[in-house]
This record gives sequence, structure tokens and C-alpha cells, in this order.
Amino acid sequence: MKIKQKARQNPRVAALLALTEVLDEHRSLADATALSVLRDSRERAFARHLAYGTLRWLSALEWLAAQLFTKPLKHRDRDIRRLVLLGLQQLWHNQTASHAVVNETAECARWLGKPWAVGLINAVLRRFQREQQSLLVALDQQDERFAHPDWLLDEIKHDWPDQWARIIDANNHQAPLWLRINRRQADETVLRKQLHDAGFEASNHPYARDAICLTPAAAVTNIPGFEKGWLSVQDPAAQLARDLLGPGAAERILDACAAPGGKTAHLLESCPGIELTVLDKSAKRVDQIHQNLQREGLSAEIHVGDATAPGDWWNGEKFHKILLDAPCSATGVIRRHPEIKWLRSHDQVDAVVKTQARLLAALWPLLQSGGVLVYATCSILRRENDLQVHRFLEQHADAELMKLAVDWGTALTCGHQIMPGEAQMDGFFYAVLHKAV
Repeated sequence: MKIKQKARQNPRVAALLALTEVLDEHRSLADATALSVLRDSRERAFARHLAYGTLRWLSALEWLAAQLFTKPLKHRDRDIRRLVLLGLQQLWHNQTASHAVVNETAECARWLGKPWAVGLINAVLRRFQREQQSLLVALDQQDERFAHPDWLLDEIKHDWPDQWARIIDANNHQAPLWLRINRRQADETVLRKQLHDAGFEASNHPYARDAICLTPAAAVTNIPGFEKGWLSVQDPAAQLARDLLGPGAAERILDACAAPGGKTAHLLESCPGIELTVLDKSAKRVDQIHQNLQREGLSAEIHVGDATAPGDWWNGEKFHKILLDAPCSATGVIRRHPEIKWLRSHDQVDAVVKTQARLLAALWPLLQSGGVLVYATCSILRRENDLQVHRFLEQHADAELMKLAVDWGTALTCGHQIMPGEAQMDGFFYAVLHKAV
């Protein structure tokens, strides 16, 4: 899509281009370049909010749009259809002056070089204003109201027949901003005063002792203490990995599939005396680990390598403990990354389940007798989680499942599942495996 540079500074056009990057180029919204080029911080925040909201409710918005168009647009005009989705999202969910939404959304068609669509967009959005009540009543009878693809909705219903509605509802609400206090560096009294003076309210978490929730949410560059390494962005559910692993001084620990390095840093903050090996197969993502550790003044032995092929990076010395933060569907963090719903497929999950099994099989021989492996995912799909662990236990007689004495999550036959929104946490799964002596 050829758009002039001036047009790219329009926040609605930027949001449209971000949708294009996600839906046509299969990028994550966090990596969308269209949002990063906006020079005005307020307009950048607005465009981000609009793009995230539209992706959060995409199938519901598509259904509404289908009722409003008298005939479908051609594929080459999907940008016009997506402009309508952006406008519908604002009219439906945002407290914005309706005349401004209609007019400014319609005028974006000129920026796209399609002035013929200005009147069409205007008419469609005004029709929604007139018929909104009846349309939303009709939408409430459709599965599209759940704003999840059919395959994922079916799988969540199958895995969690008593909890699926709460899971879907949590997925469709924006997550709060959780941070982790670096107790190795931060003066917590000073930090909390700085946050208060800057207009933030900080609240603690009942299970993750280093977590604080910050309201209102803000860019990290505007948060006191972040640049000094006193704070890092990390959900409380992810912070629980440190507690389950229980790092001890002088222990050899492997942090596998570690990027972007949040759990890596947490381990080093908590127990700087550990001998930590950090691994990820993506060189680009390993750069993120280096950057995050550098910001906090931390260091570790970091490798670019495939955890399923230890011969390429392992020195032969077995580990006391292993943290396997396995690649997964990421269906537990949809409320933070709504595009996950539309970028994943049933076949992709099948493939990642096979990768998880290979990772477990490859890393288990690297663990010394009496050692512990923590298996973690940010997924809520059981075939990636407790069913995966169950298969592994069946195939490895020297693997024992450790019972977790914790107050959080749902205890399953093989591990603990945290649901999205539970205690304001992301969806996460943990199982702790002990290697028999």
C-alpha cells in the first residue's frame, strides 16, 4: 500500500497500516512499523489503542460491517473495509464524539487515494449509528460476538467446559500494566515515592512478591526507575517461574528459550551467585536479552542455539536446574496481544506441540540426577500443557512430577494452570519435574 509520508502521520491511517501489517504480513502488533513512525506521542497512543481495540473485537466488527454494506467490497479495497472497522470500533467501544469519528474516518479514504469511498464510509457508519441497538441485539445471537476464531473457541470450550466463558471475557479485556521490582538494585522506598509523585498508583500482587501494578498505564520511558534498571515489565504469572525454580548460589542453571530475557533477569536479580546459561535460537531475540540485561547491569553466558540440538552449544556439564519456557500458542496472553487470535491456527498449534515434546526430550538428559526442570508455557490449551507433561512422564521412568504447594491456579493431574484474568494475571501453565537419583 503506497501512502505518502504526510498521510502516515494521521493516527487513523497509521492504525489502518498497522492492521495491514498484522493481517496481511502476519506481524505482531508490537512490531508494527506504522505505529512507531508517528511523531506525536498522543497520536501514537491513540493509533495504538485503536489498532489494538479493532483486533480485539475483529470478528464481531466484521460481522457488523457485513450487515451494513449493501454489497461486498473487492479484495483490493480491503483497506476501505478496514477503515470501516476502525470507525465501528470507536463508535461501539470508545467514548468519542460520533460526528468526529464518522467524518475523520471517512476522510481517511482521501489519504488512501480513494476519494470515491468517502461517501460510502460516511453512509455505513451513520447507518450503524441509526441501527446500533438492533444490530448489537442481533450480534448477541452470533458466535462472532466472542471475537475468537472458531477453531480456538471450540478448543477452549473443549478444554475448559465450565470456565470457557470467563476465559473468553478475560481475553477481550485489556490487561493491566505489571512491573517487576529489581530488589538487587532498587531502593523501594524511594521508588514508590517517585512513582507516587509522578502520578502513579502502585499496588502489590498476592502471589508474586516482586510485582507491582501501575495505574494509569504508561510508556516505560515515562515511568520513574525504569531506565535505571529498577523496574521491568513482566506479568505476575511469569514472575512465578523464579519461585518454582528456586535458584540457589553456585547452582548451574539453564534458561532455555529465554528471549526476551524477563525470567533470565529475574533469576539473576534474585540470586546473582548462580552459574546461568541462557539460550535462544533467534539471534535477533538474543540481542533483546543482551539489551535487557545491560539495562539492569546483569550478565550471563548467552548462546544463540537450538535447545533441541544441545551438541551445538552444550559443554557437557550437567545442570542442577533447567527452566524451559517452551514456545507455545501464547493463548494465555491474548488480552495483551489480541492479534494472536488471528495469527494462530490449529495446525500451528499441532506443530508447536511437537516442538515442545522434542525440547523436553532433548533437555532432560542435560539435567543431573536429583535436579529439577520447570516446564512453563503462556498457553491455556491442554495439549500444550498437562497433556504434554503426561506424555513425557509416560516416556521417562526417571521423571517424577512434583506436587506444588501453591495458592494460585488450578491443580491438574500434571501441573498447575493459571487462567487469563485470574488474580489479574496472564494465562500460564507450570509443571515441575524432578529427576530421580
